[in-house]
Amino acid sequence: MGIPTTYTEQELIVALKKRSNDAYSYLYDHYAGALYSIIKQIITDNNEVAGDVLQEVFINIWRKIESYDPSKGRLFTWMLNIARNASIDMLRSKNYQNSQKNQELPDNVYKGTNHQITQMNVDNIGLKKVLEKLKPEHRVLVELAYFKGFTHEEIAEIQAIPLGTVKTRIRNALLQLRDYLQ
Repeated sequence: MGIPTTYTEQELIVALKKRSNDAYSYLYDHYAGALYSIIKQIITDNNEVAGDVLQEVFINIWRKIESYDPSKGRLFTWMLNIARNASIDMLRSKNYQNSQKNQELPDNVYKGTNHQITQMNVDNIGLKKVLEKLKPEHRVLVELAYFKGFTHEEIAEIQAIPLGTVKTRIRNALLQLRDYLQ
């Protein structure tokens, strides 16, 4: 009978620091939805990952409640920062990055209107003609970077020119292409 059904913020903090299970249940029931919304604003594409982050947030709250300082802000603001940081950490993690790179494409992604496989051909969309307007030393670099997938460092090595020159020429070429396409 001595268990309150509602807490003031100060009562909740005291109960959380005493490791009260009832206080944590109350905290979860009243704040999980708001924290999940914050997480979903950052991790927009995967509900399962967002749910995992929410669980991690409540574990961090449990572990770090002693470090909460009421003089620095409200409890919700402190929890919001934990949720935001956990979400950003998840986005930056290698596992998350790799999972985004390894997603399968649907079967029909390369099918045309007649359900025939079509190949990406630079000539079909007119880029070849626009690229021909570039200086040969610029065109080669753009082709290596954007059509063959080489990095700037690899292009510098292949062409035996300084890295800065590669970057400058590619940038100039892209500016020229932008002008041609406008």
